[in-house]
Amino acid sequence: MEVEVTSGVMAALRAEAKKAGDDECCGLLLGRIEGDGTERIEIAEAAANVAVNRRIHFEIDPLALLSAHKAARSGGLRLLGYYHSHPTGDSIPSATDCEHSTGDSRIWAIIARSEVAFWRDSGNGFVPLAPRAAD
Repeated sequence: MEVEVTSGVMAALRAEAKKAGDDECCGLLLGRIEGDGTERIEIAEAAANVAVNRRIHFEIDPLALLSAHKAARSGGLRLLGYYHSHPTGDSIPSATDCEHSTGDSRIWAIIARSEVAFWRDSGNGFVPLAPRAAD
């Protein structure tokens, strides 16, 4: 399955990570699945990080997740995945990220030092993705 990402999404991911500073930012990747199966990420929607220690963990506000699922059922953009930052790490899934791999095949974007990498949750960790620019 191909993945496309708009330049606006890329800019938003970098801006959210910068704004969060030493804390991990997090949010939702929203978009559409085209007729050929291509997943097109059109919006990076920031969500509150409700983790106890936001410096080394992230937990997306459950209300943001519920809202995204409700909007999709009403014809809005679909929840294609999630994003978070690694303020002091690399843009690869951490051991904690891998522990939370569910196998739901959603996309994860990880931002570190303005580098953004995309991954597919396989249930046994993550598979790297090479998204195309969508503009």
